[in-house]
Amino acid sequence: MRQEAPTRRVRVLITVLPVSSLNVRVPRIGPGRPRTKPDSIAADKGYSNGPCREHLRRRGIQHSIPEKTDSQAARLRNGSRGGRPPGFDEERYKKRTTVERAIDRLKQSRAVATRCDKRGYVFLGTAPAAALVIWLRT
Repeated sequence: MRQEAPTRRVRVLITVLPVSSLNVRVPRIGPGRPRTKPDSIAADKGYSNGPCREHLRRRGIQHSIPEKTDSQAARLRNGSRGGRPPGFDEERYKKRTTVERAIDRLKQSRAVATRCDKRGYVFLGTAPAAALVIWLRT
């Protein structure tokens, strides 16, 4: 009798914050290589899953991510076994909105929004030029 191969479980790709792949380079004062790890991250509810929080905790990055309402309801339904709620700093999360509005203002410039420039260095000049126009208008 022939045995069939066991069915493989289909893995669901979980969105993990691409923190490690960011091109963040913060120069240090004095000697030493630049920092590549941010101090903190503020994200929306889409990144409120366990693997994202675990990834940030493992790398030692503080985060401010609101908990989804269904996750919160499930946690409360389990009572004392549901665990404690994840930390959430409202003041830091409010600053995220300010940054998003600034990015939206930059995207009002068509060249920044579409990024149809052929060369990267042209785009790196276009974004500051759009920021200058916003600054002069306000």
